Amino acid sequence: MNEVPTFKLRSARLADAEGIFALIKDHSDLLVPKPMGDIVASIDRFVVAEADGAIVGCATYSILPEIGAVDRATVEVQSVAVSEPFRKHGVGRALVESILKRIELFEPADALVLTFAPEFFAKLGFVEIPKSKVMHKLYSGCIHCTKHADPFTCPEIAMSKKI
Repeated sequence: MNEVPTFKLRSARLADAEGIFALIKDHSDLLVPKPMGDIVASIDRFVVAEADGAIVGCATYSILPEIGAVDRATVEVQSVAVSEPFRKHGVGRALVESILKRIELFEPADALVLTFAPEFFAKLGFVEIPKSKVMHKLYSGCIHCTKHADPFTCPEIAMSKKI
């Protein structure tokens, strides 16, 4: 029987930026890369999972005032990554739930995620939405992606959850 690895969640610190960068880079098949400067500039929005002094998971968010009314903007959950040995042990769920709890304070209309793992997010209450509902996000965020020529041919799924 496999032992469940132990971890703790905490707010990220500047000293975590390199670990977060490496974790996101290790998941480049599933995540849009984030430059180190962007990670440092938004470190206060990251939550990390730590085990034995190492970063084994991360997640962050971005407010999207262009989607929804200004006073009820959409918030995107981003950069959810978990090291392989810690997958399927509740780390990803804990990270996303922590981010959702943080963004509740802003009273957004909803939380958005663009993902290659829709089954995971569906378990957390997200439902698939047409990409056409998030056109501005697609073109402002996907413009830097080199994986696909067109956001509509990209297999990433748009999902939303009411907050």
